[in-house]
Amino acid sequence: MSRKVKVISLWVVALIVVLLLAFHNDNSKGVEVKPKRKSYKAVETLSITNSFTDGKEYEGINKKFNVFVQKWELTGADVAIAKDGKLIYAHGFGYANKEENITTEPYNLFRIASVSKLITATAIMKLVEDGKLGLNQKVFGEKGILNDTIFLHYKDKRVEDITVKNLLNHSGGWTPRWGDHMFIPETIAKELNKPLPVNLQDIIKFALSKKLHFQPGSRSSYSNLGYAILQLVIEKVSGKRYENYVQETIFHPMNIFDAHLAFNWDSLRYPYEVRYYEVKEAEKIESYDGTRSSVNKCRGGNDIRTLGAAGGWVISPVSLLRFTMAIDGKNDFPDIISKQSVAQMVHVEKNFQPCGWRWVMSSGKLWRSGSFPGTSALAVVRSDGYSYVFITNKSPWKGARFPYIVDRFFDRIQGDIKKLPQTDMFVKSTVKLSNIKSAS
Repeated sequence: MSRKVKVISLWVVALIVVLLLAFHNDNSKGVEVKPKRKSYKAVETLSITNSFTDGKEYEGINKKFNVFVQKWELTGADVAIAKDGKLIYAHGFGYANKEENITTEPYNLFRIASVSKLITATAIMKLVEDGKLGLNQKVFGEKGILNDTIFLHYKDKRVEDITVKNLLNHSGGWTPRWGDHMFIPETIAKELNKPLPVNLQDIIKFALSKKLHFQPGSRSSYSNLGYAILQLVIEKVSGKRYENYVQETIFHPMNIFDAHLAFNWDSLRYPYEVRYYEVKEAEKIESYDGTRSSVNKCRGGNDIRTLGAAGGWVISPVSLLRFTMAIDGKNDFPDIISKQSVAQMVHVEKNFQPCGWRWVMSSGKLWRSGSFPGTSALAVVRSDGYSYVFITNKSPWKGARFPYIVDRFFDRIQGDIKKLPQTDMFVKSTVKLSNIKSAS
Protein backbone atom coordinates (compact mmCIF):
# COMPACT_ATOMS: atom_id res chain seq x y z
CA MET A 1 0.00 0.00 0.00
CA SER A 2 1.44 3.39 -1.01
CA ARG A 3 2.09 6.15 1.53
CA LYS A 4 -0.64 8.29 -0.10
CA VAL A 5 -3.23 5.51 0.22
CA LYS A 6 -2.27 4.95 3.86
CA VAL A 7 -2.71 8.64 4.65
CA ILE A 8 -6.15 8.71 2.97
CA SER A 9 -7.17 5.58 4.90
CA LEU A 10 -6.14 7.16 8.17
CA TRP A 11 -8.18 10.27 7.37
CA VAL A 12 -11.23 8.10 6.58
CA VAL A 13 -10.88 6.26 9.89
CA ALA A 14 -10.48 9.55 11.74
CA LEU A 15 -13.59 10.96 10.04
CA ILE A 16 -15.64 7.91 11.04
CA VAL A 17 -14.51 8.23 14.65
CA VAL A 18 -15.44 11.92 14.72
CA LEU A 19 -18.88 11.18 13.30
CA LEU A 20 -19.49 8.43 15.85
CA LEU A 21 -18.50 10.76 18.66
CA ALA A 22 -20.75 13.49 17.27
CA PHE A 23 -23.76 11.22 17.42
CA HIS A 24 -22.98 9.88 20.88
CA ASN A 25 -25.84 10.61 23.26
CA ASP A 26 -24.32 13.39 25.39
CA ASN A 27 -27.20 15.58 26.55
CA SER A 28 -24.86 18.04 28.26
CA LYS A 29 -23.76 19.06 24.75
CA GLY A 30 -27.29 19.09 23.41
CA VAL A 31 -26.77 16.03 21.18
CA GLU A 32 -29.75 13.74 20.69
CA VAL A 33 -29.95 10.29 19.17
CA LYS A 34 -33.03 8.30 18.23
CA PRO A 35 -34.03 5.90 21.02
CA LYS A 36 -33.97 2.23 20.11
CA ARG A 37 -37.30 0.49 19.74
CA LYS A 38 -38.03 -1.39 22.95
CA SER A 39 -40.19 -4.34 23.87
CA TYR A 40 -41.38 -2.72 27.07
CA LYS A 41 -41.82 -4.87 30.15
CA ALA A 42 -45.05 -2.98 30.79
CA VAL A 43 -47.15 -5.45 28.77
CA GLU A 44 -50.07 -4.62 31.06
CA THR A 45 -50.12 -0.98 29.95
CA LEU A 46 -49.56 -1.76 26.29
CA SER A 47 -52.35 -4.33 26.37
CA ILE A 48 -55.01 -1.81 27.37
CA THR A 49 -56.60 -0.57 24.15
CA ASN A 50 -59.71 1.30 23.03
CA SER A 51 -61.42 -2.04 22.55
CA PHE A 52 -61.81 -2.27 26.33
CA THR A 53 -64.25 0.65 26.28
CA ASP A 54 -65.93 0.31 22.90
CA GLY A 55 -68.99 -1.51 24.25
CA LYS A 56 -72.52 -0.16 24.41
CA GLU A 57 -72.21 0.74 28.09
CA TYR A 58 -69.48 3.25 27.15
CA GLU A 59 -71.21 4.85 24.16
CA GLY A 60 -72.58 7.86 26.05
CA ILE A 61 -69.35 8.96 27.67
CA ASN A 62 -67.30 8.20 24.55
CA LYS A 63 -69.58 10.49 22.58
CA LYS A 64 -69.20 13.32 25.09
CA PHE A 65 -65.41 13.09 25.04
CA ASN A 66 -65.47 12.99 21.25
CA VAL A 67 -67.57 16.15 21.10
CA PHE A 68 -65.24 17.88 23.57
CA VAL A 69 -62.12 16.93 21.58
CA GLN A 70 -63.67 18.14 18.33
CA LYS A 71 -64.97 21.36 19.88
CA TRP A 72 -61.46 22.34 20.97
CA GLU A 73 -59.94 21.10 17.69
CA LEU A 74 -57.56 18.74 19.45
CA THR A 75 -55.60 16.44 17.16
CA GLY A 76 -55.63 13.65 19.72
CA ALA A 77 -56.36 13.08 23.39
CA ASP A 78 -56.24 10.28 25.93
CA VAL A 79 -58.42 9.83 29.01
CA ALA A 80 -57.88 7.49 31.98
CA ILE A 81 -60.25 7.29 34.96
CA ALA A 82 -59.96 5.24 38.17
CA LYS A 83 -62.27 4.62 41.11
CA ASP A 84 -60.96 3.40 44.45
CA GLY A 85 -57.71 2.28 42.85
CA LYS A 86 -59.34 0.45 39.93
CA LEU A 87 -58.85 1.58 36.32
CA ILE A 88 -62.44 1.77 35.08
CA TYR A 89 -61.97 3.75 31.85
CA ALA A 90 -59.17 4.30 29.33
CA HIS A 91 -59.78 5.58 25.83
CA GLY A 92 -58.05 7.56 23.10
CA PHE A 93 -59.69 10.08 20.77
CA GLY A 94 -58.50 11.58 17.51
CA TYR A 95 -55.03 10.92 16.13
CA ALA A 96 -51.68 10.03 17.64
CA ASN A 97 -50.20 10.75 14.21
CA LYS A 98 -52.55 12.54 11.84
CA GLU A 99 -50.31 12.32 8.78
CA GLU A 100 -50.12 8.52 9.02
CA ASN A 101 -53.75 8.12 10.09
CA ILE A 102 -52.79 6.44 13.39
CA THR A 103 -55.55 6.78 15.96
CA THR A 104 -54.88 7.45 19.62
CA GLU A 105 -54.82 4.54 22.08
CA PRO A 106 -54.45 4.43 25.90
CA TYR A 107 -50.91 3.06 25.56
CA ASN A 108 -49.63 6.05 23.57
CA LEU A 109 -46.96 8.14 25.25
CA PHE A 110 -47.45 11.90 25.64
CA ARG A 111 -45.33 14.75 26.91
CA ILE A 112 -46.85 15.91 30.19
CA ALA A 113 -45.11 19.29 30.66
CA SER A 114 -45.25 20.52 34.26
CA VAL A 115 -47.02 17.43 35.54
CA SER A 116 -43.37 16.29 35.56
CA LYS A 117 -42.85 18.39 38.68
CA LEU A 118 -45.00 15.91 40.59
CA ILE A 119 -42.57 13.17 39.56
CA THR A 120 -39.56 15.23 40.64
CA ALA A 121 -41.09 16.11 44.01
CA THR A 122 -41.77 12.42 44.63
CA ALA A 123 -38.14 11.57 43.82
CA ILE A 124 -36.97 14.21 46.32
CA MET A 125 -39.24 12.80 49.02
CA LYS A 126 -37.86 9.32 48.34
CA LEU A 127 -34.32 10.59 48.94
CA VAL A 128 -35.50 12.22 52.17
CA GLU A 129 -37.08 8.94 53.30
CA ASP A 130 -33.82 7.11 52.57
CA GLY A 131 -31.89 9.58 54.72
CA LYS A 132 -29.85 10.87 51.81
CA LEU A 133 -31.33 14.37 51.75
CA GLY A 134 -32.95 16.93 54.02
CA LEU A 135 -35.60 19.42 52.95
CA ASN A 136 -33.80 22.17 54.85
CA GLN A 137 -30.43 21.43 53.29
CA LYS A 138 -28.81 24.37 51.52
CA VAL A 139 -28.41 23.99 47.77
CA PHE A 140 -25.71 26.52 46.89
CA GLY A 141 -22.53 27.84 48.49
CA GLU A 142 -19.40 26.04 49.63
CA LYS A 143 -21.42 24.00 52.13
CA GLY A 144 -24.34 23.46 49.77
CA ILE A 145 -25.27 20.35 47.81
CA LEU A 146 -24.31 21.91 44.48
CA ASN A 147 -20.96 23.26 45.62
CA ASP A 148 -19.30 22.64 42.27
CA THR A 149 -16.92 25.40 41.20
CA ILE A 150 -19.16 26.40 38.30
CA PHE A 151 -21.94 27.38 40.75
CA LEU A 152 -19.83 29.29 43.28
CA HIS A 153 -19.62 32.54 41.31
CA TYR A 154 -23.03 33.94 42.27
CA LYS A 155 -23.88 37.61 42.42
CA ASP A 156 -26.42 37.56 45.25
CA LYS A 157 -25.26 36.29 48.67
CA ARG A 158 -28.88 35.29 49.41
CA VAL A 159 -28.41 32.37 47.03
CA GLU A 160 -26.73 30.59 49.95
CA ASP A 161 -30.08 30.63 51.79
CA ILE A 162 -31.91 28.55 49.16
CA THR A 163 -33.01 25.17 50.51
CA VAL A 164 -34.35 22.04 48.85
CA LYS A 165 -37.80 22.89 50.21
CA ASN A 166 -37.60 26.38 48.69
CA LEU A 167 -37.14 24.81 45.27
CA LEU A 168 -40.02 22.41 45.89
CA ASN A 169 -42.53 25.10 46.87
CA HIS A 170 -41.33 27.72 44.38
CA SER A 171 -39.82 30.04 47.00
CA GLY A 172 -36.23 29.99 45.72
CA GLY A 173 -36.19 33.71 44.94
CA TRP A 174 -36.86 33.84 41.19
CA THR A 175 -39.81 35.29 39.30
CA PRO A 176 -40.47 35.37 35.52
CA ARG A 177 -39.96 39.15 35.56
CA TRP A 178 -37.38 39.04 32.77
CA GLY A 179 -38.60 35.78 31.21
CA ASP A 180 -38.55 32.11 32.11
CA HIS A 181 -34.92 30.98 32.40
CA MET A 182 -35.75 27.65 30.77
CA PHE A 183 -37.08 29.28 27.59
CA ILE A 184 -34.57 32.05 26.77
CA PRO A 185 -31.63 30.08 25.31
CA GLU A 186 -30.55 32.82 22.89
CA THR A 187 -30.25 35.36 25.70
CA ILE A 188 -28.26 32.96 27.86
CA ALA A 189 -25.95 31.91 25.02
CA LYS A 190 -25.26 35.53 24.13
CA GLU A 191 -24.45 36.52 27.72
CA LEU A 192 -22.23 33.50 28.29
CA ASN A 193 -20.58 34.11 24.91
CA LYS A 194 -21.14 30.57 23.69
CA PRO A 195 -23.00 29.01 20.77
CA LEU A 196 -26.34 27.24 21.07
CA PRO A 197 -27.44 24.91 22.49
CA VAL A 198 -27.11 25.84 26.15
CA ASN A 199 -27.28 23.10 28.78
CA LEU A 200 -28.75 23.04 32.28
CA GLN A 201 -25.47 24.07 33.89
CA ASP A 202 -25.32 27.10 31.57
CA ILE A 203 -28.86 28.11 32.52
CA ILE A 204 -28.16 27.88 36.26
CA LYS A 205 -24.86 29.72 35.88
CA PHE A 206 -26.70 32.51 34.05
CA ALA A 207 -29.39 32.70 36.78
CA LEU A 208 -26.77 32.88 39.53
CA SER A 209 -25.04 35.76 37.77
CA LYS A 210 -28.13 37.92 38.46
CA LYS A 211 -29.67 39.18 41.70
CA LEU A 212 -32.55 37.23 43.16
CA HIS A 213 -36.00 38.83 42.90
CA PHE A 214 -36.90 38.15 46.53
CA GLN A 215 -35.53 36.62 49.71
CA PRO A 216 -35.64 32.80 49.47
CA GLY A 217 -38.35 31.31 51.65
CA SER A 218 -40.36 34.52 51.99
CA ARG A 219 -43.05 33.73 49.38
CA SER A 220 -43.78 31.61 46.30
CA SER A 221 -43.40 32.50 42.63
CA TYR A 222 -43.84 29.69 40.11
CA SER A 223 -40.41 28.63 38.91
CA ASN A 224 -39.39 26.11 36.28
CA LEU A 225 -35.79 26.92 37.12
CA GLY A 226 -36.22 25.72 40.70
CA TYR A 227 -37.34 22.28 39.57
CA ALA A 228 -34.61 22.11 36.94
CA ILE A 229 -32.08 22.71 39.73
CA LEU A 230 -33.67 19.83 41.68
CA GLN A 231 -32.62 17.57 38.82
CA LEU A 232 -28.97 18.24 39.64
CA VAL A 233 -29.68 17.87 43.36
CA ILE A 234 -31.11 14.40 42.73
CA GLU A 235 -28.14 13.45 40.58
CA LYS A 236 -25.58 14.73 43.09
CA VAL A 237 -27.18 13.00 46.08
CA SER A 238 -28.15 9.72 44.38
CA GLY A 239 -25.02 9.35 42.26
CA LYS A 240 -27.22 8.47 39.28
CA ARG A 241 -28.58 10.29 36.26
CA TYR A 242 -31.91 11.89 37.11
CA GLU A 243 -33.89 9.87 34.59
CA ASN A 244 -32.34 6.59 35.73
CA TYR A 245 -32.90 7.32 39.42
CA VAL A 246 -36.58 8.11 38.89
CA GLN A 247 -37.16 5.09 36.66
CA GLU A 248 -35.40 2.65 38.98
CA THR A 249 -36.69 4.03 42.29
CA ILE A 250 -40.17 5.35 41.47
CA PHE A 251 -41.48 3.81 38.25
CA HIS A 252 -40.06 0.31 37.92
CA PRO A 253 -41.23 -0.84 41.38
CA MET A 254 -44.74 0.12 40.21
CA ASN A 255 -44.40 -1.83 36.94
CA ILE A 256 -44.19 1.41 34.95
CA PHE A 257 -41.67 1.04 32.14
CA ASP A 258 -43.00 3.56 29.61
CA ALA A 259 -41.84 6.79 31.31
CA HIS A 260 -38.84 8.63 29.84
CA LEU A 261 -37.38 12.08 29.40
CA ALA A 262 -38.52 13.54 26.09
CA PHE A 263 -36.41 14.29 23.06
CA ASN A 264 -36.91 17.54 21.16
CA TRP A 265 -37.04 16.57 17.51
CA ASP A 266 -40.10 15.04 15.90
CA SER A 267 -37.94 12.27 14.41
CA LEU A 268 -36.73 11.19 17.87
CA ARG A 269 -40.05 10.26 19.41
CA TYR A 270 -40.18 7.06 21.44
CA PRO A 271 -42.01 3.96 20.20
CA TYR A 272 -45.76 4.58 20.67
CA GLU A 273 -45.18 8.28 21.39
CA VAL A 274 -47.66 10.65 19.72
CA ARG A 275 -46.76 13.38 17.27
CA TYR A 276 -47.25 16.97 18.49
CA TYR A 277 -49.26 19.80 16.94
CA GLU A 278 -49.95 23.49 17.47
CA VAL A 279 -52.69 25.89 16.41
CA LYS A 280 -52.44 27.20 12.86
CA GLU A 281 -51.59 30.70 14.08
CA ALA A 282 -48.57 29.50 16.09
CA GLU A 283 -45.37 31.34 15.18
CA LYS A 284 -42.23 29.38 14.37
CA ILE A 285 -38.93 30.15 16.06
CA GLU A 286 -35.24 29.32 15.76
CA SER A 287 -34.44 25.78 16.88
CA TYR A 288 -33.19 25.30 20.43
CA ASP A 289 -29.74 24.26 19.14
CA GLY A 290 -29.39 27.07 16.60
CA THR A 291 -29.19 24.72 13.62
CA ARG A 292 -32.49 25.67 12.00
CA SER A 293 -34.04 29.07 11.43
CA SER A 294 -37.76 28.25 11.54
CA VAL A 295 -39.34 25.35 13.44
CA ASN A 296 -42.42 24.65 15.52
CA LYS A 297 -41.89 25.13 19.23
CA CYS A 298 -43.15 21.58 19.81
CA ARG A 299 -40.80 20.09 17.21
CA GLY A 300 -37.38 21.44 18.13
CA GLY A 301 -38.11 25.05 19.06
CA ASN A 302 -38.29 24.48 22.82
CA ASP A 303 -35.63 22.43 24.60
CA ILE A 304 -37.91 19.96 26.38
CA ARG A 305 -35.10 17.55 27.22
CA THR A 306 -33.12 20.16 29.16
CA LEU A 307 -36.37 21.24 30.85
CA GLY A 308 -36.18 17.73 32.30
CA ALA A 309 -37.27 17.63 35.93
CA ALA A 310 -39.40 20.74 35.45
CA GLY A 311 -41.40 19.49 32.47
CA GLY A 312 -39.64 16.91 30.32
CA TRP A 313 -41.33 13.55 30.97
CA VAL A 314 -43.28 11.44 28.47
CA ILE A 315 -45.57 8.69 29.75
CA SER A 316 -48.85 6.95 28.92
CA PRO A 317 -52.01 8.26 30.62
CA VAL A 318 -52.64 4.88 32.23
CA SER A 319 -49.17 4.85 33.80
CA LEU A 320 -49.52 8.47 34.88
CA LEU A 321 -52.81 7.66 36.56
CA ARG A 322 -51.20 4.71 38.35
CA PHE A 323 -48.41 7.03 39.55
CA THR A 324 -50.76 9.70 40.92
CA MET A 325 -52.72 7.09 42.85
CA ALA A 326 -49.45 5.86 44.37
CA ILE A 327 -48.70 9.23 45.98
CA ASP A 328 -52.15 10.31 47.17
CA GLY A 329 -52.07 8.71 50.63
CA LYS A 330 -55.28 6.73 50.09
CA ASN A 331 -55.58 3.08 51.07
CA ASP A 332 -57.13 1.80 47.85
CA PHE A 333 -53.84 1.70 45.93
CA PRO A 334 -50.31 0.95 47.25
CA ASP A 335 -48.31 4.15 47.79
CA ILE A 336 -44.70 4.46 46.64
CA ILE A 337 -43.89 7.02 49.36
CA SER A 338 -44.63 7.19 53.09
CA LYS A 339 -47.63 8.89 54.69
CA GLN A 340 -45.23 11.53 56.05
CA SER A 341 -44.02 12.30 52.53
CA VAL A 342 -47.58 12.45 51.21
CA ALA A 343 -48.48 14.87 54.02
CA GLN A 344 -45.47 17.04 53.18
CA MET A 345 -46.45 17.23 49.51
CA VAL A 346 -50.08 18.17 50.17
CA HIS A 347 -49.35 20.59 53.01
CA VAL A 348 -50.07 24.18 52.01
CA GLU A 349 -48.53 27.05 53.95
CA LYS A 350 -49.86 30.58 53.63
CA ASN A 351 -48.33 32.41 50.65
CA PHE A 352 -46.64 29.21 49.43
CA GLN A 353 -47.46 26.60 46.82
CA PRO A 354 -47.55 22.88 47.63
CA CYS A 355 -44.63 20.61 46.78
CA GLY A 356 -45.16 19.07 43.34
CA TRP A 357 -48.92 19.57 43.16
CA ARG A 358 -50.24 22.76 41.54
CA TRP A 359 -53.24 23.05 43.82
CA VAL A 360 -54.38 21.27 46.97
CA MET A 361 -57.98 22.34 47.46
CA SER A 362 -59.96 22.62 50.68
CA SER A 363 -62.22 19.80 49.43
CA GLY A 364 -59.21 17.48 49.42
CA LYS A 365 -58.91 17.56 45.64
CA LEU A 366 -55.32 17.26 44.37
CA TRP A 367 -54.62 18.98 41.07
CA ARG A 368 -51.62 19.08 38.72
CA SER A 369 -51.58 20.60 35.24
CA GLY A 370 -48.98 21.02 32.54
CA SER A 371 -48.93 23.09 29.35
CA PHE A 372 -46.60 24.16 26.60
CA PRO A 373 -46.79 24.17 22.78
CA GLY A 374 -48.01 20.80 21.57
CA THR A 375 -49.08 19.57 25.01
CA SER A 376 -51.80 20.02 27.59
CA ALA A 377 -52.05 17.62 30.53
CA LEU A 378 -54.09 17.31 33.70
CA ALA A 379 -53.91 14.83 36.59
CA VAL A 380 -56.52 15.00 39.35
CA VAL A 381 -57.19 13.00 42.52
CA ARG A 382 -60.64 13.65 44.00
CA SER A 383 -61.74 13.10 47.59
CA ASP A 384 -64.61 10.81 46.50
CA GLY A 385 -62.31 8.04 45.27
CA TYR A 386 -62.18 9.11 41.62
CA SER A 387 -58.90 9.98 39.88
CA TYR A 388 -58.37 10.91 36.27
CA VAL A 389 -55.83 11.95 33.68
CA PHE A 390 -56.44 13.89 30.45
CA ILE A 391 -53.61 14.52 27.97
CA THR A 392 -53.63 15.96 24.47
CA ASN A 393 -50.95 16.26 21.78
CA LYS A 394 -52.15 19.65 20.56
CA SER A 395 -52.06 22.83 22.61
CA PRO A 396 -55.32 24.76 22.15
CA TRP A 397 -55.34 28.54 21.92
CA LYS A 398 -56.36 28.77 25.59
CA GLY A 399 -52.85 27.65 26.53
CA ALA A 400 -52.22 27.22 30.25
CA ARG A 401 -55.92 27.88 30.97
CA PHE A 402 -57.08 24.81 29.05
CA PRO A 403 -56.60 22.29 31.92
CA TYR A 404 -59.09 24.34 33.96
CA ILE A 405 -61.59 23.96 31.13
CA VAL A 406 -60.94 20.21 31.09
CA ASP A 407 -61.49 20.02 34.84
CA ARG A 408 -64.83 21.83 34.61
CA PHE A 409 -65.86 19.46 31.81
CA PHE A 410 -65.12 16.46 34.05
CA ASP A 411 -67.23 18.04 36.77
CA ARG A 412 -70.14 18.40 34.32
CA ILE A 413 -70.03 14.74 33.25
CA GLN A 414 -69.48 13.34 36.74
CA GLY A 415 -72.91 11.71 36.58
CA ASP A 416 -71.85 9.75 33.48
CA ILE A 417 -68.55 8.80 35.11
CA LYS A 418 -70.37 7.37 38.12
CA LYS A 419 -72.38 5.11 35.82
CA LEU A 420 -69.28 3.49 34.31
CA PRO A 421 -68.83 -0.26 34.85
CA GLN A 422 -66.50 -0.97 37.76
CA THR A 423 -64.42 -3.54 35.88
CA ASP A 424 -60.72 -3.13 36.74
CA MET A 425 -58.61 -2.80 33.59
CA PHE A 426 -55.31 -3.09 35.47
CA VAL A 427 -54.98 -6.65 34.17
CA LYS A 428 -52.88 -8.35 31.55
CA SER A 429 -54.42 -9.32 28.23
CA THR A 430 -53.40 -11.49 25.28
CA VAL A 431 -52.71 -8.56 22.95
CA LYS A 432 -49.26 -8.98 21.44
CA LEU A 433 -46.94 -6.02 21.07
CA SER A 434 -46.43 -6.90 17.39
CA ASN A 435 -50.11 -6.17 16.78
CA ILE A 436 -49.87 -2.65 18.18
CA LYS A 437 -49.12 0.02 15.58
CA SER A 438 -46.59 2.63 16.65
CA ALA A 439 -47.33 6.32 16.17
CA SER A 440 -43.65 6.96 15.49
